[in-house]
Amino acid sequence: MLTLGFIHWNVSPDILKIGSFELRWYGVLFAVGFILGYRIVERMFKKEGVNTQWLDSLLLYLIIATVVGARLGHVFFYEWDDYAQHPLDILKIWKGGLASHGGTIGVILAMLLWSHKVSKRNPLWILDRIAVPTALVGALIRTGNLMNSEIYGHQTTLPWGFIFERARDHITRMPETMPKHPTQIYEALAYLLIFGILLWLYRKTELRNRQGFLVGLFLVLVFTARFFIEFVKEVQVEAETGLTLNYGQRLSIPFVIAGIFLIIWALKHPAKVYKKQVTNK
Repeated sequence: MLTLGFIHWNVSPDILKIGSFELRWYGVLFAVGFILGYRIVERMFKKEGVNTQWLDSLLLYLIIATVVGARLGHVFFYEWDDYAQHPLDILKIWKGGLASHGGTIGVILAMLLWSHKVSKRNPLWILDRIAVPTALVGALIRTGNLMNSEIYGHQTTLPWGFIFERARDHITRMPETMPKHPTQIYEALAYLLIFGILLWLYRKTELRNRQGFLVGLFLVLVFTARFFIEFVKEVQVEAETGLTLNYGQRLSIPFVIAGIFLIIWALKHPAKVYKKQVTNK
């Protein structure tokens, strides 16, 4: 039988289900990402003598910006025609539909506001620091997508192909029976590698003080990886069918360009080191 050498993926997306209550892997991994990110940034703040009382407001800004930005990104970038006819469905986040490009835009805007109201520093300072754990969060979110049997790739004959038995084809809505590229794993591994690179650069080099370098490198690496992985990924919405470059690839290009600009800008400007603040409470 052709499928004997492939991986049959039939993992439940639920960790626990009691009546109408569901505790899902996706939500737990999403939350774990923010908890780990909080701890990583907390260590950065302590190392640099930054007021750790800023952390709570920072976390709140990031959570709201990520969820709202990712939701609106999906609505406007992928399925605006449908949501325009049913605007109240925009609020139904529990039914799925989050876009990383929208989340990225939301976080950037939120950090502009947070820097103005809280830190009084150049927004690039905090963007450089949160870029490091954000790559880790991205890996955990893609793992959540794997547990949901969603956002996978085209049919493949490679031995690590996954037959997502709980999934249905995006277009035909028929149950999946053929092995597909586990693109969630491809992206998760890419983001873990990017997290390692950024963390090493922050800890071991002075590039952390070249404002804009780390976040610029984050944008280049993450969205370049996303661009190429999209070539083996199934279309997410029917409107993408037949396109040479899908929506995810088209949206990634501006982020890569912005990242290159930030890297060049950072290397042309002197490092900025802020004075350590008073003892944290």
